Amino acid sequence: MRAVFGLVLLVGMGLAGFAVYMVNQYMASQTAQLDRARQLAATALATVEVYAAARPVTYGEQLTADDVRIISYARDFLPEGTYATEEELFPLGTQSPRVVVLPMLENEVIMSNKVSEPGASRGLTALVEPGLRAFPVQGRVATGFGILRPNDRIDVYWTGSLRDGREVTNLIKSGLQIIAVTGDPENTGGPQSVVVQVTPEEVALLTQAQNSGQLTLSLVGAGDVAVTGPVTVDNSALTGEQDIVVEAAPVVEQERQCFVTQRSGTTSVQVEIECSD
Repeated sequence: MRAVFGLVLLVGMGLAGFAVYMVNQYMASQTAQLDRARQLAATALATVEVYAAARPVTYGEQLTADDVRIISYARDFLPEGTYATEEELFPLGTQSPRVVVLPMLENEVIMSNKVSEPGASRGLTALVEPGLRAFPVQGRVATGFGILRPNDRIDVYWTGSLRDGREVTNLIKSGLQIIAVTGDPENTGGPQSVVVQVTPEEVALLTQAQNSGQLTLSLVGAGDVAVTGPVTVDNSALTGEQDIVVEAAPVVEQERQCFVTQRSGTTSVQVEIECSD
């Protein structure tokens, strides 16, 4: 009987010791997880709520309350000009939407330089900078080139005939900014119509170019800020032919001759005499 009691006591002590071990392991695990949580919380970025586009928007579109949503953004990296409240984004009320000035992707933060002032009129007038003019340009783009889009920059080439009959191609404007695309947006080849932002002097130049020849539009790379100088090419640059200059034949001064007419009956004879000054 005593042996059985002793065995039970040993088993009970063993179970109690195992239970204490398991509790210690559990507490140690919980402490480690709590320490990791504290470390993550210490390194986590603080966020703020700001308004972002709920869908892709582009030039000239009206930005309404249905087109925006609230997202969380890292507070330390928040750019200037964002909107944290509906009153800031639509100070005149949601019935007075803003106009999109720069294209935005879905979930892109809305900033003051990407939208017009509240209540601005919709259309190109909201896109043109002070002192500049919106001017439509129709030019040929190579087939398979793709679609020109707002905010792209283009070079404009003019092809026409000179007074001497030569056909030339000139680069007339470089780096013009497209603010809108008109016509069929799916037209991937042939003539395309775009609206560019230019000075009044450039309006006159482009008008004359469109009326006197054919325009070609060439896309400028996004990171290319170099200003392209004058470019002129004619047929001789392609064929390698050189203009042939025909020299005038030398003028040979002939010696002056003088004659008198002598008659003998019915016969007249020309007789050369010395010329007198």
